[in-house]
Amino acid sequence: MLVATHSRYVVDLNRPPDNANLYPGQDSTGLVPLDTFHRAPIYAPGQAPDEAEIAERVAVYWQPYHAKLGEELERLRARHGRALLWDAHSILSVVPRFFAGTLPDFNLGTADGRSCGRGVGEALLEVAGRAGTHRAVLNGRFKGGYITRRYGHPAEGVHAVQLELSEATYMEERPPYRWRDDLASGLRPCLRAMLERFAEIA
Repeated sequence: MLVATHSRYVVDLNRPPDNANLYPGQDSTGLVPLDTFHRAPIYAPGQAPDEAEIAERVAVYWQPYHAKLGEELERLRARHGRALLWDAHSILSVVPRFFAGTLPDFNLGTADGRSCGRGVGEALLEVAGRAGTHRAVLNGRFKGGYITRRYGHPAEGVHAVQLELSEATYMEERPPYRWRDDLASGLRPCLRAMLERFAEIA
C-alpha cells in the first residue's frame, strides 16, 4: 500500500508530469492546482508557484512516488507473473464543476477497458451492484487518471483499476467532516468483495 504524504494541492500524483488534461473538453484541475474544486483560489494574489517551483515539487514529491510505484509493480510482476493495481481515491458527492447532480457511490475506471484485462471492470461493477445498497458506474465521469492509464498494461501482466469513491459513503461532507462508522461498516464488505473478485479474475 502506497499512500500520498502531501496534499494534492502541493502536487497531484494522479496527473501527468506534462500537465496534459486527461479529459479533453472537460474542466479539470492541474498538476499543481491553483484553485479548489469549488474554484476558490488556493494562493494569495501573486503567490502562485512559478515553473521552477512546480518543477521542484515534481522532483521532490511526484517523482519518488511514481518511482516507488513502478518499482513495486515490477517486483510483484516478476515474482507472481502479474501485478494488480487498485488506485483508490475519494471525492465529494456533489461537485458541479465536474459533474451534474450527485455522483454514484462507486466510480470504477479502467480507461475504457485498456488498463486491465477484458471483463475485469464489468465483473467489478457486478460485484459493486450485487449488494444493492450502493450505486456504481464503470467508466463514467471518471475513467481513471494518470496512474491507472500509465501503469495498466494487461498484455504485460499489470492490471490497473481506479475507484473514485463518493465521500458520502463513509463520512459527513460538511464541517467538521466527521467519520461515519455506521456508513463505513456497510461499505467495507462491498470493497472487500470487489478486491477479492479483482484478484480472482485478473
